[in-house]
Amino acid sequence: QVQLVESGGGLVQTGESLRLSCAVSGGVYSLISMGWYRQAPGRERELVARIRDNPTYADFVKGRFTISRDNAKNAAYLQMNNLKPEDTATYYCKIQRGWPNSDEVWGQGTQVTVSS
Repeated sequence: QVQLVESGGGLVQTGESLRLSCAVSGGVYSLISMGWYRQAPGRERELVARIRDNPTYADFVKGRFTISRDNAKNAAYLQMNNLKPEDTATYYCKIQRGWPNSDEVWGQGTQVTVSS
């Protein structure tokens, strides 16, 4: 049974940094991509960054956030710098598995709160 565990969220002030981690365990034979999404209260979940061979970013985080992955550890990271109050949300890790699963799996999320 595959499990995703996010960590690293917390309460910070505007301009500070956080590093989120997503650890994947169990049931991973082929990991195609890993991504970070976020959802603020009353808003839809949105893509923040995703990495397959190369990273892609939402416009609102370009230049501030960096996604990386460690294939040996089946882990993904999101370095978030210069955080803003509008970055406040629950951040979710999502993986795309290849054969034999061919599915997407979400983590439980980690809360990021940025105070002004």
